[in-house]
Amino acid sequence: MPQDAAAVRLAVSTVIFALRPDHTGQPVLWTPLVRRTREPQRGLWALPGGWLPPNEELEAAAARTLRSTTGLTPKYLEQLYTFGDVDRSPGARVVSVVYWALVQSDEAAQATAGPNVRWVPADTMPRLAFDHNAIVEYALWRLRTKVEYAEIAHAFLGPTFTLAELREVYEAVLRRRLDPANFRRTMIASGRLAETGERVAGAPHRPPKLYRYETPSEGAGSREPFMGERPAS
Repeated sequence: MPQDAAAVRLAVSTVIFALRPDHTGQPVLWTPLVRRTREPQRGLWALPGGWLPPNEELEAAAARTLRSTTGLTPKYLEQLYTFGDVDRSPGARVVSVVYWALVQSDEAAQATAGPNVRWVPADTMPRLAFDHNAIVEYALWRLRTKVEYAEIAHAFLGPTFTLAELREVYEAVLRRRLDPANFRRTMIASGRLAETGERVAGAPHRPPKLYRYETPSEGAGSREPFMGERPAS
């Protein structure tokens, strides 16, 4: 017998990724979580989110709930996937449209702090409410796949950056060391980057060059994988 449509509720959630140092000082991916203050699963950590009002667009709802729970207004906000397993939430069926956001470290530093907001390394999640662990795992897989094909790494950087800073992003996302010389050759040959004609101000000796991303051309998402390797799953 079909389930009553009135019992199905729509929600939006967001997975946020930011590069922040771990206990060793190395940059890794972190994700903010919010503590649930009501049932069901009160007290568990969860992804930022909330119900979708009937008169609000999906992306606007994702941005609003993100801002109200974490104080973040990321520049990169994209729809990730829709999660709607029948038993993913006790009680009424809940279908969640999930977005993901990538933020720079200075943006992440401005996030709301408090007992109900907690930043956690994305690869070492605690037990989360509902199916949010599976959502984070899926988002990580998508990020690691997409960084090999598209200019998504720029979301973690400013408008200009050095090759060392860019390599640091790739290493943090892919969870592996990359040979600096090989990385440099690959990125220069890819046509993704353009020299700005400037160098890092105040750097000793020979200041490194500053680069920016070229405007993505049509079909940019179908480039060969970076370094010819597949990301860790």
